[in-house]
Amino acid sequence: MAKYSVNNHSVENIISWINSGEIAIPEMQRPFVWEASKVRDLMDSLYKGYPVGYIIIWKNPDVKLKDGTFSNGKKIVIDGQQRITALTAAITGQEVVNQEYKKIPIRISFNPLDEKFEVCNPALEKDSKYINDISEVFKPDFNCFNFAIQYGNQNDSNPSDINNTLVKLKGILGNSIGVIELNQELDIETVTDIFIRINSKGTVLSQADFAMSKISSNEKYGGDIIRKTIDYFCHLNQRPMDLEAIKANDLEFSKLEEFNKITWIVNNTDDIYSPAYTDILRVAFTSQFHRGKLSDLVNLLSGRNFETRDYEEEIAEKSYDRLHDGVLKFVNKTNYDRYMMILKSAGIIDASLIRSDNALNFAYALFILLRDKGVHPNSIETVVRKWLVLSILTGRYSGSPESMFDYDIKRFNTNDPEEYLKSVELGQLSDAYWEHILPERLNTSVASSPYFKLYLMAQVHSGDKGFLSSQITVGALISNRGDIHHLFPKKYLQRNGHNSRSEYNQIANYAITQSEINIQIKDDAPNIYMTKILEQIESKKSVIGGILTKEQLNESFKQNCIPDEFVNYDVNNYYEFLAKRRYLMSQKIRDYYFSL
Repeated sequence: MAKYSVNNHSVENIISWINSGEIAIPEMQRPFVWEASKVRDLMDSLYKGYPVGYIIIWKNPDVKLKDGTFSNGKKIVIDGQQRITALTAAITGQEVVNQEYKKIPIRISFNPLDEKFEVCNPALEKDSKYINDISEVFKPDFNCFNFAIQYGNQNDSNPSDINNTLVKLKGILGNSIGVIELNQELDIETVTDIFIRINSKGTVLSQADFAMSKISSNEKYGGDIIRKTIDYFCHLNQRPMDLEAIKANDLEFSKLEEFNKITWIVNNTDDIYSPAYTDILRVAFTSQFHRGKLSDLVNLLSGRNFETRDYEEEIAEKSYDRLHDGVLKFVNKTNYDRYMMILKSAGIIDASLIRSDNALNFAYALFILLRDKGVHPNSIETVVRKWLVLSILTGRYSGSPESMFDYDIKRFNTNDPEEYLKSVELGQLSDAYWEHILPERLNTSVASSPYFKLYLMAQVHSGDKGFLSSQITVGALISNRGDIHHLFPKKYLQRNGHNSRSEYNQIANYAITQSEINIQIKDDAPNIYMTKILEQIESKKSVIGGILTKEQLNESFKQNCIPDEFVNYDVNNYYEFLAKRRYLMSQKIRDYYFSL
């Protein structure tokens, strides 16, 4: 089986395919990201007969209809959307949607005398030597000869030469563009690999990209509505000010129920979880299909019968319906708000505390699944909170996330969720994990380590106060970008031979504290600045922070996992300190996990 074919097609043919719907260009109604100057350069290259790269097309499989006949699948452009959009805009005058979701024309001007293209501007509009908009030339009723005479009179030029130039310009329609058509029988993994190998820019498209292209190409089952729901939700989450522009640009969609169900996001102030279209697609698919591999979604949307290996219309229709439901459940305000409350109740009060999109996505998919199954809300909250933290602790979705998504969602769907959680706890979070494995994982200098973030989440969850703070909590400090302080000051360690970042930036040497306390500590050894703290407890006169009693100091040590001996430590005790604090941090995370 040939994996792909390569052919040359005229610009005119490609535009006619778009107009007839033979090729699905989902991005034609999405933001156009090219600069107008790039459109100008594309037209100049075509005019000069230069190659402009390949367009890559993947044909949807032919689908068996209920009456036994077959329906031909549309061709989906998976690379070259911007070029085709640019061509269509410049040659036909069709407006494009810019990144603010406003419809704008891309007007390319042309000077027949020196055969030069420019982006139209007010100055060129007043220059008689320029044709303001070349799309006028490509209209069927445009008469090159008559225009050449008029132009020649205005610009003192030979009408015959102008006519020849205009004929050459219109000849762009006959110029060829290479089209690589991928075989419809290829699986998505092969398509992905081929795309990466033949794409000159080295661009890597994910399977979610292919899935989104396939979704929007199927208007019969509302794929275009699904895609717009996803796209607009993500966009409005980032740019709520574009709501009115989207309404004006897409009047038809703005009247639909789907649009009404996403407009609440413009008033959302939480940035803990800011999903991209990939995240929405993954959560919707995992929660509704109880699968984890997006390649399965692509096959199901194509109507793939995994048993017979045929493509059936009924399967495609049902798959679009399920995906539509999944997307609406994702963007549902009640679902979203309740999931945010679960995250915050686990101590996740800031986006900086969690970097694992996969863990967040699976937890949301799990939340939706358990709600669909009618599990009691209290049980949902506990299971989702603990599973999210467990998956971060164990790096469950860092290696092969799709395989683990697939494995876990199927078991949560078929087993009692609390029992499945307990079974994984027993296997993954043994005493050995808390006593040895986690302390060893805390032996790192990477401040973005998920284990340090979990420690901070544990502090937030417990309502702990910052190091040597009498009132200000870790949560408040994180929300207001409080300092991460070196308990053994960095310069102090450097002066005493610990010059490597991997030594002085150990996360076991970090504590969240107020900036003024950090400044007051300066670069002193722990036994020096802790002596000042003990003196201020005796005198009741604040020098560093607001700790004025021994009980407050003991509580600060406990909440920040500081060993009691810290008051006597100097550089000779640094490694001893790190080992003890890693153990205390591990135990705090353990207590936090089992309290969720």
